[in-house]
Amino acid sequence: MKYDNMTEGEFVSRPNRFIANVLINGENEVCHVKNTGRCRELLQKGARVIVTRSDNPARKTKYDLIAVYKNGILINMDSVAPNKAVHEWLAAGGMGEFTKLCPEYTIGDSRFDFYGEIGERRIVIEVKGVTLENDGIVRFPDAPTERGAKHLNGLIRLAAEGYEAYAFFVVQMKGMKYFTPNRETDPVFADTLVKAAESGVHIICRQCEVSPDSMTISEPLEIRLKE
Repeated sequence: MKYDNMTEGEFVSRPNRFIANVLINGENEVCHVKNTGRCRELLQKGARVIVTRSDNPARKTKYDLIAVYKNGILINMDSVAPNKAVHEWLAAGGMGEFTKLCPEYTIGDSRFDFYGEIGERRIVIEVKGVTLENDGIVRFPDAPTERGAKHLNGLIRLAAEGYEAYAFFVVQMKGMKYFTPNRETDPVFADTLVKAAESGVHIICRQCEVSPDSMTISEPLEIRLKE
């Protein structure tokens, strides 16, 4: 996926989860943060960030904050980027030649990120973006998520009904060692992820090629469900 109108800035502060103050060309600009998660380990005062200028003159915020450098690694923190990148990867044949591929698909009382068909195969995919990194180890989630566990339980149910169910973790950076669930922050999610794997849900984890103006699905990353 590609961005336009990129520029670099310096992170100053984040008054709330929706906006950040960023120095751009010496001027303080209020930027929309395209990730409502905690991201405290990323948005540190003085951090180099990448922003994209909006082409909507009516917007109150002229820029979107979409990436940040941490210890020399560029991390995309745009929360909509993982789904876009996975969609491109699937459409390009990442899992095979789909005869049907639908984003935001509802099955029963649950909505999943993707539903697809390859021949007789019925495939359901739930995508999770991963931005939390420490010493090359990436974890999900960075804050407790009841919704995340609910999605996994939905995948477990569908796997029992004969669907191919996938939890797809998109690591929004590259050069990492391995992925593991963040048991300290959310033990319920970690336990549910282990249960999902044991119940036939496929767990996928892929790193990404990240540049200031793009993010693309790259090679698989080792998964350690029980670190």
